[in-house]
Amino acid sequence: MNTLLLKNNEEDLKKAADMIRSGQVVGIPTETVYGLGADASNENAVREIFSAKGRPSDNPLIVHLADFSQAAEYTAYIPEIAKRLAEKFCPGALTMVMPKNNKIPMVTSGGLDTVGIRIPSHPVMHRIIELSGCPIAAPSANISGYPSPTSASHVMNDMSGKISAVVDGGNSEYGVESTVISFDDENTARILRPGCITRDMLLEVCDEVIIDRAILNEVAAGEKVSSPGMKYKHYSPRADIIMVEASVQKFAEYVSLCDGENIYSLVYTGDEKYLSHRCFTYGADSSEQAHLLFRRLRELDEMGAERVYVRAPSPDGVGLAVYNRLIRAAGFEVIKL
Repeated sequence: MNTLLLKNNEEDLKKAADMIRSGQVVGIPTETVYGLGADASNENAVREIFSAKGRPSDNPLIVHLADFSQAAEYTAYIPEIAKRLAEKFCPGALTMVMPKNNKIPMVTSGGLDTVGIRIPSHPVMHRIIELSGCPIAAPSANISGYPSPTSASHVMNDMSGKISAVVDGGNSEYGVESTVISFDDENTARILRPGCITRDMLLEVCDEVIIDRAILNEVAAGEKVSSPGMKYKHYSPRADIIMVEASVQKFAEYVSLCDGENIYSLVYTGDEKYLSHRCFTYGADSSEQAHLLFRRLRELDEMGAERVYVRAPSPDGVGLAVYNRLIRAAGFEVIKL
């Protein structure tokens, strides 16, 4: 099909909303990354998302709504703790997993009895939800397993000819997907996928916040998961990613022994002065690294990189989200010096 590139104006947003309402798939900007949006209640439309991405059918989709008050229409039960979190973090980059009702098809939830609900803050995504009148399922708008898209050009690169349209809303603000949580009880949240809403931020509302072991460890084959990004290799470019935990001096010494054609390094901003071979930087702190990570991985592919040594970020705060994306891109292999 011919994939239209739509602008961020009311006329084009109405076109995008009409497409979604009619069962089509549209690339939409959010504050986290770009998403592939379709009517979450339309089984055929949701299957088109899975087909376009090449996504495994047991990988659940997040449902995006215009306001948290709408969550009652699609869930069987909303814990009180979820309501308190919504008051503080919605709209925003927080997804809450709750029991679903039959308005959300099993294909949308990846065969689970739960659904992840998010209220995006990006004005374009928010407006398209309003205009369509649909709950919008929207996983990242990339080929399954590849780095998530943070610009309309990334989406067009991956999805041109596979979906109806892409709305250009500029570069994503955060650069990594939303924080996904579930609830162990009325006072305990469990982080299933880290994002820019951190454990410390959640502790302002919750008595306890647990970091799920799947964030830093590979899930067993056949195990069911409640959140996207937990089960399969994700976020990986065509280049072979090798994570290295080290000081910049030790990192530089190590990669100097591995130098060769089409080998690159991805390091903190400021580290480049210690390296004598080809390197890219991805920010001086965790927020910058989250914003730039996926863009840099895609640029390295464009440069023809075959192997990329990445200086691992600190797993504290937002850094946990960056570390999580990189360890999955590296297939859970980390060199510690």
